[in-house]
Amino acid sequence: MITNPTRQRSLRGHKPARPTPRAANTADHQAVLAWRLTPRDRWIIRMLHEHRVLTAHQITALAFPSFRSGRQRMRELYLWGVVDRFQPFVTVGTAPMHYVLAPGGAAVLAAEDGLDVKELGYRHERAFGVAHSLRLAHTVGVAEWFAALVDRAHHDPASARSRVVAWWSEYRCAKYFGDLTRPDAYGRWTSDDHEVEFFLEYDFGTEVLGKLAGKLAGYAALAAATGITTPLLVWLPTAKRETTARRVLHRAWRELDDPSLVPLATAAADLLNPDVAHPSPADEVWLPLHRAGGIGARCELHRLLDAWPHLPPPTDPGGDGESVRDLDTPLLMAPAPPPMPPTPPPSTQTKREVNPR
Repeated sequence: MITNPTRQRSLRGHKPARPTPRAANTADHQAVLAWRLTPRDRWIIRMLHEHRVLTAHQITALAFPSFRSGRQRMRELYLWGVVDRFQPFVTVGTAPMHYVLAPGGAAVLAAEDGLDVKELGYRHERAFGVAHSLRLAHTVGVAEWFAALVDRAHHDPASARSRVVAWWSEYRCAKYFGDLTRPDAYGRWTSDDHEVEFFLEYDFGTEVLGKLAGKLAGYAALAAATGITTPLLVWLPTAKRETTARRVLHRAWRELDDPSLVPLATAAADLLNPDVAHPSPADEVWLPLHRAGGIGARCELHRLLDAWPHLPPPTDPGGDGESVRDLDTPLLMAPAPPPMPPTPPPSTQTKREVNPR
């Protein structure tokens, strides 16, 4: 849950899994995968390569109508060697299954892009290494943040026109902006004909706030170098920490040569209402650091641009304007392909369909 993320200190190892027979990643098996994998499967493969690890609940929110259907399909992908999985051990309860890209899935992705697996930058031991990373909880937390946005767009009738347009991982951000700054993610959210793009700093309450404030100079340098001013969103675990962080951030923000290059807003996870069906960062929890444009209280995510009237709206895909994501063909968060149609009841099937040979 985005309102109660699992802390890194709660992960104390990994539960041993019972051995399960799996398909070997051979040329013949790759040929079989050509007709087994649906467009949604291929979409999940690409998402795992981009974001390194996603939990079963996150994949369900992104691509499946129910947890049961997602669990069944992900188990099939695991048995086919398309994805790998692990389950961290937690001191209370049971952690969800965590999925990473397996060699079979990497081969499919590389073939689609006309590359060798090495050119794709995939290594199996590195992919599975995230299971032991000290940043696992942080990586999963960022993914949960975006999954909550997607879940809101999928299930909230009032958000019928809402969606996550783009979601870059911290690895892609580091590739393009790492010499100046390293955001945890880049995203783009649209709702009610309002669209906002942003960098995300996801704070777990463990980072020194002075270090967080020190990143503002890098964001200002990036805006000056590219000529693109992109809002920065800082997500904190509690309102108490947010209050302290805002004092530190405001001090550093005022010391910038041009503070207008870094529009900044903060929010806290405990401000979300846990009693609603789908709490998400799209809710009315954001407070701009510098109150302008008539925004003097917390607002919804898509209303943040009202606080920064000097910012132009993000450009449309394929438009003549520029945007951060024009640096490369981005991973757009287009909706996952729809699920396959249900199988007709046996009474309407032919004998060959019921007993395929």
